[in-house]
Amino acid sequence: MASIDIPTKLLPADGRFGAGPSRVSQAQLQHLVANAAVLGTSHRQAPVKELVARVQGMLASFFSLPEGYEVALGNGGSTAFWDISAASLARNRSAHLSFGEFGNKCVKAHTTPWLETPHTVTTDPGTRGSFEAVAGVDLYAWPHNETSTGVSTEVTRVNGADEGALMVVDATSAAGGIDFDARQADVYYFAPQKNFASDGGLWFALLSPAAIARATEVAGTDRYIPDFLSLTQAIDNSRLHQTLNTPALTTLLLMEAQLEWMLSLGGLRATGAHCQASSALLYDWADSRDDVTPFVTNPDHRSPVVVTLDLADHLDATALTSALRANGIVDTEPYRKLGRNQIRVATFAGVPHSDIEKLIQSMDYVLERL
Repeated sequence: MASIDIPTKLLPADGRFGAGPSRVSQAQLQHLVANAAVLGTSHRQAPVKELVARVQGMLASFFSLPEGYEVALGNGGSTAFWDISAASLARNRSAHLSFGEFGNKCVKAHTTPWLETPHTVTTDPGTRGSFEAVAGVDLYAWPHNETSTGVSTEVTRVNGADEGALMVVDATSAAGGIDFDARQADVYYFAPQKNFASDGGLWFALLSPAAIARATEVAGTDRYIPDFLSLTQAIDNSRLHQTLNTPALTTLLLMEAQLEWMLSLGGLRATGAHCQASSALLYDWADSRDDVTPFVTNPDHRSPVVVTLDLADHLDATALTSALRANGIVDTEPYRKLGRNQIRVATFAGVPHSDIEKLIQSMDYVLERL
């Protein structure tokens, strides 16, 4: 295929649309440089602990945390927290919604010798199931947003669940981009490289008093819990504004700048509305064409932060994404394990509507020439 040169006037100001690590703004980089003196210093000393405390405080404000909830953080990412949940939160049996790659990985993390076989509601990618209460389940886990497929769910307590059952929500690609009521979750955990436009290396969790009590209860049993997977150790360190091992300071500084900006917009309600409007531009564009279709057929289940769109068979999604990449528009490829003729576009909080509009114009230009 001959190369396609997209006219400059059609190109987004910033061509990064990945659903993995998200774009980092110039303002964040300036904040990082301005505070670079903290890099390479002890995480047990005041400058780093004050940075951690600022980020914790901004997260508590951003999410309007109820009284008694705490912001914990630790080394690793969401992958680590799946194992932390199995080691430090589940008593005997968990229940899961599995409708994509990351929900399924959480199920695998809870398939352990010390827990009963998880109860799992599995649906095909592009769809989602729902919970019915299951006797004996003490932890319900599901993704707020399935990054691999572009399906989002609600954050709401399971009706009829056993007394004391915890609601544990994987929020990595949703946190900061989808509004919700924190009272409906006991654990809302995420890595900060999506809407918070930061690097990896840390997980954050909004913990209810019930979750904190459960972690303490489980830690008091004879279950072996490695230090890295100990939620009680993470909680204790978080209360001191530190982590078990050296935290990712670049991640914290980038996140601090992004949170300041997000709070200036009006907090979670404002950023959630922004992402909803951004994704609607793409879904409406797909509806306007007869050769592009939203992968998620139920509009109520479509993600406002990760948009997946199928192309008709006569169009080659790889040719489209390759042409976009050659013109500086990157990371619109689909999730590799789905193996579909589709594109995936992140509409995180840091992506302006103007860039989505230019992306659409660029895609129209390329599709006319494929």
